[in-house]
Amino acid sequence: MSDIHVECYSGYRGEERPLRFVLRGRAFDVQELDGRWYSPDASYFRVLATDGNYYVLRHDEAQDFWTLDAFRAAGSARWVHGRRANSAFFRQPAEL
Repeated sequence: MSDIHVECYSGYRGEERPLRFVLRGRAFDVQELDGRWYSPDASYFRVLATDGNYYVLRHDEAQDFWTLDAFRAAGSARWVHGRRANSAFFRQPAEL
């Protein structure tokens, strides 16, 4: 779904939380871990990045594969999910 690379803090449980990620060549540091939840096959992390936007990063633990699951632009109340998250992200101005 997305071209994403995630660097994590790895404690005794492996990849415990994202520290930074690169999405289509743009690098973002995680400013705040805003939420975390689990499904049977994946872990989800809602993060606030240094660009002021919120991202939901999904880690498929069995395949060790990351995707961008949702995106919310700074100042917006609306989340964009799934494949549309990538489109919404790429409509944002590249300020970095």
